[in-house]
Amino acid sequence: MSDARPAPPLILYIDDDPGLGRLVQRSLRARGYHVELAVSGEEGLARARTGGVDLIALDHHMPDRTGLDLLPLLRNLPDAPPIIYVTGSEDSRVAVAALKAGAVDYVWKDLQGQFRELLGEAIDTALRQEALRRDKERAEAAVREARDRAELLLREVNHRVANSLTLVAALARMQTNAVADPAAKQALEEMQARISAIAGIHRRLYTSQDVEAVELDAYLAGLVEELQLAMKASGRDHAIRLQAEPIRLATDKAVSLGVVVTELVTNAYKYAYPSETQGEIRVRVMREGPDTLSLAVEDDGIGWTGEGEAKGTGLGSRIIRAMASNLRSVLTYAPGRIGTRAMLSFQT
Repeated sequence: MSDARPAPPLILYIDDDPGLGRLVQRSLRARGYHVELAVSGEEGLARARTGGVDLIALDHHMPDRTGLDLLPLLRNLPDAPPIIYVTGSEDSRVAVAALKAGAVDYVWKDLQGQFRELLGEAIDTALRQEALRRDKERAEAAVREARDRAELLLREVNHRVANSLTLVAALARMQTNAVADPAAKQALEEMQARISAIAGIHRRLYTSQDVEAVELDAYLAGLVEELQLAMKASGRDHAIRLQAEPIRLATDKAVSLGVVVTELVTNAYKYAYPSETQGEIRVRVMREGPDTLSLAVEDDGIGWTGEGEAKGTGLGSRIIRAMASNLRSVLTYAPGRIGTRAMLSFQT
């Protein structure tokens, strides 16, 4: 078991008065510090550049340059140690200039030599503050590293989920092609669209630097394009017009909104227009206020007010209610108009 003790902090005292330097050295050694002396600015700068110095005490008056001239050079060194400015000048502007230049503290020289005790106390305080600063930096670096690692893992999870959902959608498409029953084909096509709506979110998350939110306009543009291609392949060809503001939306809310859009657009494709009639479906996502979004999906077809018995199995209506509940909202229909206008407002 090792009994080695850590080396004492190394203090570099830069002062052109060697006698005073030895007094400071003796005083600081009594406090447990190791002290090296430099009798000029050039000598002090050269020693500081070699590294290993925990703190520098820098005198103001020196023959080759003042401490204020030397301060910026010392502060620009890699991993620069804290600097305490020592001055015999009674001009407070010198101390203020030293602090502005990067000194952590200053000590006035006096004829009685009390400044050595004050210097020791200033060094004690400065080293404690420097240790706290370095501990904080290490902790923040560890937090950043953990966050980056978590985001990387989350992107990888989103990548794998997107790939898995894409595979499931492909299997559903293969199954659709394999069945002859029209009702079964339609059910499989709708399930494929729902899976694709969720997979689109995960695709955007693993290609984005932000794994907590998605760009809603870009996501909906991709979703609408997939829906239009899928419906066209099934023999229903209606234009979808998208109007969406560039809004960042939390992932869970974007998933719920995407499923709602999928269900409403699918319903419009199936029921809005009579057979052999082409029409338009419009999707709008706009801000209603600083924290509120509104969704509207509308068409100019035969019309539906949300009242009466739902067409089909009613599964789509149940899914919409569930997703609206996730958004803490309720889907409503605008009355007294040609066609259908389904609306949803929710807090972002």
